[in-house]
Amino acid sequence: MKAAKAPRVKSSGPVTLKAVAEHVGLTPGTVSAVLNNSAAARSIPEHTRKRILEAARLLNYRPNFLARSLRVQRTYTVGVIAEEIGDAYGGLVVSGIEAYLRENEFFFLTVAHRHDPKLLRTYSSMLMARGVEGFITIDTSIDAKPELPMVAVAGHQSVENVTNIVIDHHRAAELALMHLKELGHERIAFLRGQPNSADSATRWEAIQEVAPEFGIQIRPELVLQLEGLDSTPELGYPYGKALLAKNIPFTALFAYNDISAIGCIRAFQEAGRQVPEDISVVGFDDVALASFCIPPLTTVRQPLLKMGRMAAETLVDRIEKRSSFLQDIRVEPELVLRRSTAPPRQL
Repeated sequence: MKAAKAPRVKSSGPVTLKAVAEHVGLTPGTVSAVLNNSAAARSIPEHTRKRILEAARLLNYRPNFLARSLRVQRTYTVGVIAEEIGDAYGGLVVSGIEAYLRENEFFFLTVAHRHDPKLLRTYSSMLMARGVEGFITIDTSIDAKPELPMVAVAGHQSVENVTNIVIDHHRAAELALMHLKELGHERIAFLRGQPNSADSATRWEAIQEVAPEFGIQIRPELVLQLEGLDSTPELGYPYGKALLAKNIPFTALFAYNDISAIGCIRAFQEAGRQVPEDISVVGFDDVALASFCIPPLTTVRQPLLKMGRMAAETLVDRIEKRSSFLQDIRVEPELVLRRSTAPPRQL
């Protein structure tokens, strides 16, 4: 015989907290403490907590967040300020933010400023007017103290009330350049990040510091500065062509990010150069496309999903006053070896 399913109570509308309390024969205050996991719930016996949670599941109880917000005069909402919505880098960070906030019953509102300072100020004010309790920024330069707690993913300035979540760029440069050096590459080209990208200056400084440690000479004629706001491989494509047009021999490229690296690979292949036989290519970030391009891209991985979750957790902890302010949280990079790098051919 099949086990009988637990009966579900029929209701003509949303089940209230009071209905759950009546079902288990307890006060609404006790039920509220358990369902909201408040400090008061710690004094409630475990078997009682289980009864309440089972009743909530049985009755298909859903919290009324509007009523909750009005009662405690809070919105349980944060503002996410991104450079762009839907790009490969920011999309992964937002996914991590969304996962943590959803699990912890917070909402978020997202805006994209496209590195327009006026738009950034306007959107910040609009989000505050809508009652957000804090901010998370992605690839956004912050130089003034915000009125609300803020966590900056790829933030680098030391600003009061802003926690920066950053990759260890010095270690990242070591991983990439050591790999190319061990393969035998001496003439390496570089793509510098766009000036308005938050990581650009710090990453390039790290590369300049690390290169001499491995006996790698940075040749100015093999360094190109990315420009523009494109977040597709089209960003790197013209720079790959420009490097070849210089007619200066090089055997490897370390690109600012995966997107520009993939664009360069396309330009090299169209010109009849093989990757990695003629030119090895290393990217940065490890976005989803990196493992599916041809050849799959060797890259320095930033754990972007994890960084998004860390940002959300750090901000919620500050909003809930569960932790003290931290200026910086550093994340370790990882070198992901794929098929876009190999020992160089003789020039």
